[in-house]
Amino acid sequence: MSHVKQVGLLAAGCQPWNKDVCAASGDRFAYCATLAIYIYQLDHRYNEFKLQAIMSEHKKTITAISWCPHNPDVFASASADSLVIIWNVTKQKAVAKLDNTKGIPASLSWCWNAGDAVAFVSHRGPLYIWTISGPDSGVTVHREAHSFLSDISLFRWHPKKKGKVVFGHTDGSLSIFQPGSKNQKHVLRPESLEGTDEEDPVTALEWDPLSTDYLLVANLHNGIRLLDSESLSCVTTFNFPSAAASVQCLAWVSSAPGMFITGDSQVGVLRIWNVSRTTPIDNFKLKKTGFHGLHVLSSPPKKKSRSSQYPTKNHYISSTSEAVSPPALTQNQAFSLPPGHAVCCFMDGGVGLYDMGARKWDFLRDLGHVETIFDCKFKPDNPDLLATASFDGTIKVWDINTLTAVYTSPGNEGIIYSLSWAPGDLNCIAGATSRNGAFIWDVTKGKMITRFSEHGKNGIFCIAWSHKDSKRIATCSSDGFCIIRTIDGRILHKYKHPAAVFGCDWSQNNNTVRIWDYTQDACINVLSGHTAPVRGLMWNHEIPYLLISGSWDYTIRVWDTRDGTCLDTVYDHGADVYGLTCHPSRPFTMASCSRDSTVRLWSLTSLINPLQISILVDRCWDEIIGNTDRAVESGAPPLLCGKVSRGIKQEVEKWTGNPHGKKLRWFSECFSPPGGSKNLWDLVAVIKGQDDSLLPQNYCKGIMHMKHLVRFRASRAQELTTVKMSKFGGGIGAPSKEERLKEAAEIHLRLGQIQRYCELMVELGEWDKALSVAPGVSMKYWRKLMQRRADQLIQEENDDVIPYCIAIGDVKKLVSFFTSRGQLKEALLVVQAACEGNIQKPPVSTSVSSNSGGNNTDDYNELLQKVTKELAEWYFQDGHAVLAACCHLAVENIELAMANLIRGNELELAISVGTVLGESAAQATHYALELLARKCMTVTACFPSLGYRDLAADLLMMIPDNKLQLVKLCAFYPGCVAEINDLHEKCNLPDVEECMQLAETIQADGDIFETVKYYLLSTEPEKALPIGIQYVKEQLCGSDWTLDSVCPYLDLLSYIRTEQLVLHKCSKFRNELLILCGYIGALLAIRRQYNSIVPALYEYTSQLLKRREVSVPLKIDQLSEELDAWRACTQLNKPTDETPCTPPSESQRTVYSVLLSRIQEEPLKGMVGPDCVTGSNLPSHSDVHISCLTGLRIQGPVFFLEDGKSAVSLNDALMWAKVNPFSPLGTGIRLNPF
Repeated sequence: MSHVKQVGLLAAGCQPWNKDVCAASGDRFAYCATLAIYIYQLDHRYNEFKLQAIMSEHKKTITAISWCPHNPDVFASASADSLVIIWNVTKQKAVAKLDNTKGIPASLSWCWNAGDAVAFVSHRGPLYIWTISGPDSGVTVHREAHSFLSDISLFRWHPKKKGKVVFGHTDGSLSIFQPGSKNQKHVLRPESLEGTDEEDPVTALEWDPLSTDYLLVANLHNGIRLLDSESLSCVTTFNFPSAAASVQCLAWVSSAPGMFITGDSQVGVLRIWNVSRTTPIDNFKLKKTGFHGLHVLSSPPKKKSRSSQYPTKNHYISSTSEAVSPPALTQNQAFSLPPGHAVCCFMDGGVGLYDMGARKWDFLRDLGHVETIFDCKFKPDNPDLLATASFDGTIKVWDINTLTAVYTSPGNEGIIYSLSWAPGDLNCIAGATSRNGAFIWDVTKGKMITRFSEHGKNGIFCIAWSHKDSKRIATCSSDGFCIIRTIDGRILHKYKHPAAVFGCDWSQNNNTVRIWDYTQDACINVLSGHTAPVRGLMWNHEIPYLLISGSWDYTIRVWDTRDGTCLDTVYDHGADVYGLTCHPSRPFTMASCSRDSTVRLWSLTSLINPLQISILVDRCWDEIIGNTDRAVESGAPPLLCGKVSRGIKQEVEKWTGNPHGKKLRWFSECFSPPGGSKNLWDLVAVIKGQDDSLLPQNYCKGIMHMKHLVRFRASRAQELTTVKMSKFGGGIGAPSKEERLKEAAEIHLRLGQIQRYCELMVELGEWDKALSVAPGVSMKYWRKLMQRRADQLIQEENDDVIPYCIAIGDVKKLVSFFTSRGQLKEALLVVQAACEGNIQKPPVSTSVSSNSGGNNTDDYNELLQKVTKELAEWYFQDGHAVLAACCHLAVENIELAMANLIRGNELELAISVGTVLGESAAQATHYALELLARKCMTVTACFPSLGYRDLAADLLMMIPDNKLQLVKLCAFYPGCVAEINDLHEKCNLPDVEECMQLAETIQADGDIFETVKYYLLSTEPEKALPIGIQYVKEQLCGSDWTLDSVCPYLDLLSYIRTEQLVLHKCSKFRNELLILCGYIGALLAIRRQYNSIVPALYEYTSQLLKRREVSVPLKIDQLSEELDAWRACTQLNKPTDETPCTPPSESQRTVYSVLLSRIQEEPLKGMVGPDCVTGSNLPSHSDVHISCLTGLRIQGPVFFLEDGKSAVSLNDALMWAKVNPFSPLGTGIRLNPF
């Protein structure tokens, strides 16, 4: 199992240099960085887009991508190394490659109406057509499309007219080809260019989806035209509000005929147009930087159906008292705001999905590097900030808790190779460039304040700001010099090397520069394993022998330099790894950056697991912290030797209260990666009654305890005293019918018929006027009208619904509105406000309010718990178990908080938190201790060593009722007799000889469980197998057995020593034990809703039954019947909307009800539901592994079984091990994924 775990990913931005670098299909969209394609997919459950995959097999810049029009799983990409790849998104792999495209394919497109064929073209042609499969597979040349007089900037096939294609050229002209018609080459140049040699490249080109002949064309300087490709004439020239505006991209809006959108190339203005008007209908300024690409999603994200939450009655069907059904869109919306989602790519690498109808971002990745990232460094005095330096000429600063960019340098620096933070709180960064010297950037002011040019035009490979003397900066360059200067540019030292110098660094102890020439020094060890040059090297700050290296072979390796062994190799980057940096206050969290344009965060904690356990069981300081000499002794257990651990020790020793609790918290934060552990401990402190004044300043930025939520948000609202209001502009002039209705309404008002006036105002869409006078009819009528307005706004997905719901106190409606849109944090705030009595239902009459007012608080508290659970589940499914636990702690639901930590396999954190919380978390803490002890027991290389054995025993000693757990530990321990007896003594158990005698005595008395127990502890543990297995088989032959009646026996038997179990003489009993554990494991998985592994456990049991000679009361037919009944009754084969579920048959219901009666309820309530570890949905570039359990591609961390080849997802391995301790390969070896 991998020791280095990916815990965070900063995705690259969209490249700004090639044309077709964003594409969309159905509920997915994709964009290209320089070397990789990022695929985002809509998560229907939470109505948000998530990064699903990163595709990277191109070695040079990607030039174009195109989604297959008739298969949403397939798209094509082309790159500057003359390569075209066809990808399958679902399988996340390349399915076909064409590696000699005879020139760089500058533009690429699937051939509409032509099956599996992709066309591509470079410079002046010809157009090549690659048929990927079928009898005609291969590359052909388009008969006419070649020998152009100007370079091709892009081309488009007609989506309806077979074989029709248009090319846009850099001279501003078009070439149009269609079968059966005369070819038109270099026609339709903008009029202003006729007769000149000036170039005005075609920047965008799209066929009108509703016409066979019309197409929209954008030229860089001459704007946009609607052209007729048959008559070769210009139908409309569109005018921009400013002569300076120019367009790089445009897209038709399929949901609104005649509508299209454009993006300005200087400033991020999205303009909405209709072909019937020459000026834009609307303009939105979305960003300061210009647009680079636009694509409209053909099917916008489907909102969750709310039919279950709202009555189906339509509240605005006409009657004498209620208004007629309003138009689906107001006039203004019908003309200016097409309902649709635009994928927007910007010149600064930003990528977003904009909801044009609602005028808001559904998703925005504001900034991103678009090229190789050469260096990354945490800010020494604020480790939440990470700076990165890139080939794209910018330095960006990221908040690693939210993984968002917070600052970016002005840019245009050429290539930036290296960066160094200023010491202390100076908030400056020094950068080193390829040709423009070095510079100092003031991050908060956003400007360059100093430049250094002593190296001339030579590249500066490394820059280092002294943290002892903040006035000194060192640089080293390709000119062979290493220069130390003051920040005002005065040179202090100049060292000459015989060749280019690639690295320099300040010693932390004195003001000298260490420059090592390895040829002159004795070589202590050679670490071999990388297959290409190594660019990044980093020592761990706490474990002196841990060295991390990053290489151009795309890998990161972790080394034990004492003996030169490679402890782990990480394959997740998709290109050369350049920079490595260690988090200053979390020394086991590191960041890496790469030519794949990503920054990734890693946790190294599992490399020092024994240390974590030593802290949990409160071992003495000598076993936790040591000096370097002790730590680097060969074979010594890991010891902490750094500044962070020494600081914790000093603080703990000063502490007067409960030092163990503080020690657990501070070490837990030191070992955990960022992403919620600090937040979790702040909430634990609040629950334990800590004074609010001691809460850290940034507490209000995270998940707050419910008692603080409304208070902090209210003070935030007071800060934001200026609120900007925006009104939509008016549409077309009002028709005469409206005038007549208005006149009628005025007359009704003067006659005192207020209700009729209100209904007419509603019909006119003037709700505010109607609502302002409605109380004149009655409060009851006003509330009814408010509810109708709220229902209508909810149907329109309109945020204006919020004040209406709050005014009438309809908290439930507002909460379900927010949750249906995935806005769970908003829902939580509203419910908490209601719980605190801030949202009241206005009284209608005294009699009504007295009946309904009583249980409001209980209702709201119930709603609060429900919304918190949904928010926690959202975090949990997103691979953030710690933040999910924070949500539960915020409402003091300790049981579910602990369960989320355990289900996220954060066992050490769960035990630390549970120990501090005490009795309220005891049950879950004991379960976590048991799982962690299992981890120690089955670390194959280490368990026989006394260190691990004693750690497992110490963990189990922390459980009050631990006798049975200690028995299992002793039964499983594989030492010699003397060592086993030593362990028995430590666990207060008789020695092995005595256990043998006890087993024989108890067997005569007929106590099966105790007999099995003592045989397992004896010199002949295999004698326990026939007795225990026979008992379980007898139970299964009866009709009234339950899981709880057989599980304890099988669980105990599974702890027989592995070397005994795999003996040939035990093969019959081994097979029977494996089959019984597999079957009971399947039932336990159903109980815990581990739905992904239930079929695999049934299949595993069936396969063992088929292949092995056994006599157990299980039949293969019975197993498949049970599995089918479970599937039918839980409807797991999720149907699509078109195909309704087939209801389960009567016999299936019967089988399933018998299963349920045997399974009964899970005693640990919160443990129900699948496991999901941190990083479960972070895409990696490494080999795509297929799970041997499900046959599906594994997303997230992979766990390899004992054969070293078979892989399962870590989540599935954890769930399997919790219900069936034996490996899925049927070898009898215990699984240890913890």
